[in-house]
Amino acid sequence: MPTQKELNKSIPYGDLAILPLESSRMIGEKVDRYIADWRREAAMDPTQEIHFTNYKKDSYIIDAKCPRFGSGEAKGIINESVRGKDIFLLVDVCNHSLSYKVCGQINHMSPDDHYQDLKRMISAIGGKARRISVIMPFLYESRQHRRTTRESLDCAFALQELVSMGVDNIITFDAHDPRVQNAIPLSSFETVQPTYQFIKALLQNVPDIKMNADNMMIISPDEGAMGRAIYFGNVIGVDVGTFYKRRDYTKIVDGRNPIVAHEFLGASVEGKDVVVIDDMISSGESMIDVATELKKRKANRIFVASTFGLFTNGMSVFDEAYEKGLIYRVMTTNLVYQAPEVLEREYYIDVDMSKYIALLIDTLNHDYSISEYLDPTERIERVLRKYNQIS
Repeated sequence: MPTQKELNKSIPYGDLAILPLESSRMIGEKVDRYIADWRREAAMDPTQEIHFTNYKKDSYIIDAKCPRFGSGEAKGIINESVRGKDIFLLVDVCNHSLSYKVCGQINHMSPDDHYQDLKRMISAIGGKARRISVIMPFLYESRQHRRTTRESLDCAFALQELVSMGVDNIITFDAHDPRVQNAIPLSSFETVQPTYQFIKALLQNVPDIKMNADNMMIISPDEGAMGRAIYFGNVIGVDVGTFYKRRDYTKIVDGRNPIVAHEFLGASVEGKDVVVIDDMISSGESMIDVATELKKRKANRIFVASTFGLFTNGMSVFDEAYEKGLIYRVMTTNLVYQAPEVLEREYYIDVDMSKYIALLIDTLNHDYSISEYLDPTERIERVLRKYNQIS
């Protein structure tokens, strides 16, 4: 992985510009502060000074907004020049906290609204940027990635639409099914796993945790999450188990076939701490069911780790599970909106990804490879040694 000193010797691809849409304003400002601090301390090569004219700035966020008319229609406005800039747009399509008025009525923004605003901003750039990269942590419509009947392919179509608008790089986190990138096979698409950040957060917040085969096990709540669970288990050297869901395909509830039962495949979890890992928590019912089944099998502490904590039905089911001793800790990232009620829970661990996004942006702006950021194995080994989990 390139060091900050190595990056500072290379000429940027273009003047850096960060455009966080309102949905990603909070994490965008954190990312901006990291990069501004790193570059403020950088020692530049005086012979290359002309290439670093706008390199050190107090902020790289450009002035842009997306106002709405009384009818609910909107437009993207950029209030400064973006000509020749290397622009990184950040958008959180799951931020339901934002709202606008439609004919006097309050309307909360949906993923469709956020995606439309993203396209408005790309349209406002008007082809004047040198390069456009979109960082969309929760990939828009990622759960609608394949056909099982006569239905739309929303995620694939959205990716093709972004590429047709001139987007050069698309970066997402923990895509529900990474194979959706086959919709744009000639374009840059990266899906990043936050495994390193989960491990680090566990080690920092649970001092007595022991990450070894005798004391821990990684569990996939369903067959779709097996890939991330196997990687997590392999890098820390513990066993992996999985549940598979038996569904009633004769019924549809809230757009899905209801789960009849969870069946477990794997070694004994008796007496072991267990990490249940998945890409997202929606209502949380599936996670609670899995935790209940694990407790029946005499698991010790149960940690729930999920990249995206949507908590669509609130925190009550997790409060009840925590009080009953089913769940010990819940970890999700700040890649999507975190409601204040989530952050207030004593059992909640916030996994901050802003520094990681800043590293990705800073590295890409210098036109360096991010391959080593996409494979965190070495960094995981270093943090395990730091906390005396391996010799």
